[in-house]
This record gives sequence, C-alpha cells and structure tokens, in this order.
Amino acid sequence: MKIAIIGPAYPYRGGLAAYNERLATQFQKEGHEVKIYTFTVQYPNFLFPGKTQYSTDPGPTHLDITRCINSTNPLNWLKVGRRIQKEQFDLVMVRYWLPFMGPCFGTILRLVRKNKYSKIICLVDNMVPHEARIGDKTFTKYFVKPIDGYIAMSKTVLKDIENFDPKAPKKLSPHPLFDNFGDPMDRKEALASLGLSPDEKYALFFGLIRGYKGLDLLLKAFADQRFRDSRLKLIIAGEFYANPNEYLSIIEEHQLADDIIHINHFIPDSEVVLYFSAADLVVQPYKSATQSGVTQIAYHFNKPMIVTDVGGLKEMVPDTKVGFVVPTEPRAIADAMLRFFEENWSDKMVEQIEIEKEKYSWEILTNNFLSFLKP
Repeated sequence: MKIAIIGPAYPYRGGLAAYNERLATQFQKEGHEVKIYTFTVQYPNFLFPGKTQYSTDPGPTHLDITRCINSTNPLNWLKVGRRIQKEQFDLVMVRYWLPFMGPCFGTILRLVRKNKYSKIICLVDNMVPHEARIGDKTFTKYFVKPIDGYIAMSKTVLKDIENFDPKAPKKLSPHPLFDNFGDPMDRKEALASLGLSPDEKYALFFGLIRGYKGLDLLLKAFADQRFRDSRLKLIIAGEFYANPNEYLSIIEEHQLADDIIHINHFIPDSEVVLYFSAADLVVQPYKSATQSGVTQIAYHFNKPMIVTDVGGLKEMVPDTKVGFVVPTEPRAIADAMLRFFEENWSDKMVEQIEIEKEKYSWEILTNNFLSFLKP
C-alpha cells in the first residue's frame, strides 16, 4: 500500500510526533510505502505556551518526512491538498487532537477526496479538547466532512466521534505501547545518571504540566503527613504549560521542596528511559482524560500506575492488577500511593503488566487501519 500520514513529526517534539513516527515505522516494517506530511508552522504563539516546539534529538533517518503544512495559511492548505491529491495514496491517515487544526486539515482533505481514490481515515486523540475555546465545535464540524472512517483509542473518544459524525464507520483500537524509547535500564544505573539516591523510593509524574493533568491534586496528596517519614520522593519530569505559581505555592505551603525533584523542561526522547527506569510508581492524577501516552510508556517499562477514574484511563489500567484506579481527590491518591508501598504491590503488578501489555501491539493498530480498505 501507499500510505500518507498527516500530523506532527520531526523536527517537532512530543508524544504525537513520536507516535506518528512509530506508526510509520510499523507500516514500513510490514512492507508499505509511507510518507509523513508535517508542519512548517504548527502552532501560532498563543496556542503554544512552552519554550520551544522543536526536538533536540537527532531525527529519524529511515522515514520520509516532508515539512509543507502551515496551519495558519489557507493558501498553503490548497497547495498541500492538491499535492497530496496527486500522489494517489491508498490510505491517508490524519491525526486529530485539537479543533484549531480543523480548518487546515478539513480543507486539505476536501481536495484529497477529489482524486476519488484515497481512503481518508482519522486517528482521533480528542474530538472534544481538554481546554475549550471559542470555535471548537464549528472547526470540528468542518473537519469531519471529508473523513471516510475513524479510529479512537478509548471508548470516551468513540462516543465523542459519534456526536459529530454518527454515520461514518468507527473502530476502537487502544493506544499501542510506546516502545520507541529504548529498553529498560537497571534502576541503580538510571538513578546514578539522574544523580538520585538508590536508598529512596520514587513516584513519577511525567509530561507537560497543564491544568487538566492534576499535578495540584498530586501535590496535595503528597503533602499528607504519612509520607514525611516514608523515604518517598516525588519526581516531576516536565515543563510548565500552566501558571507555575499555583503548584509552587502548594509546595511552599506544605514544605515539600526537600522531597520533590522537579525537572522543569521538556524531557527529550533520549532521556525518557532514565525517568521510567528510576521510578517505582507512575502517578497520573488527571482531572480529565481520553487516553494517555504516559500509560503506554509505563507499560513498556513495566511500571505500576496510579490513575484517576476519568476518561479512558481505567480502560487501560485494570484496578489492582497493573495499578490502582482512584477518585480525583488528594486523599484517595495518597491512600493508593501508601497502599502500593506498604503492602508491597510492585512484584504482583509487574507480573500482570507483562501479561496485559500484549494487548497493545502496533500490528493491531495497523491491521485496524488497513481493514478500512477492504471491500
């Protein structure tokens, strides 16, 4: 098959780019010809609160990545749409995660459809954004018109798609393992690389810090006095994409600074292995969610998890098997963390993780995409 992927890729950083590149690699491994179309301009400044959108790692040399999409220039959308239309791809996979991309992608794909050949399948991260803005529904309604089918990674997103495009075919295909960050390291070696003591225990909050990810809930949970004599440290590995003052004030109010290691920058792909290999437990205290790439990194590195009961997280983290599912309350999060360490759940959960993660192969996802092409 001749396959196009439209969405973030190198030199852009982050989970979406890593996912698209890993998916392209899998398609190529299966013998398909793959081309990724990514951005020259991805976000205007008002939509990007971080320090940079670009990766500091070397780019993949085995992938065909073309930078040609300007998300803010309608004339560019027409040019790119005609370009992809002429290529006569069997499958055009477009990534949808933010309504801001609706006008750009919707216009490009309308032109692609005119070749009356390419099948356009959308992989949906979020149909409804975590942080709402004016125009979201209008942009998404415009986007869905040229789509032939959808793949969602959680039941929550599948339901959201139904609200916008009830007649189109849809498939549920869970987020595959993020296995592109290398093999797990020896814990002591990872801790030494990070300058951390092997005599402590470590809980990890990983990823960009945004309001919906609930770091404030985790900090309030970690303020529980039961942790002060537990030799547990909290690693916060990620850049602030929200006002840091709320989080810093909780740390100051409860005098937590000595028990927190905060790496306030985006963690490059080459360093992800260090944080997950060092951690004993991964905590995702989200206030809202669809699915999570962090969960699938934790699976790859065989790390038990605590997640809140929101969105599709509990679909991916069976309670008391590979982790604990808890309400979005600091006390519940604290209780689960204490239970994990005091009752020595680690070995039991790691055994279950090895079994559970077999569900999350990339072959399942590629098969689901290609099934839309069958008569």
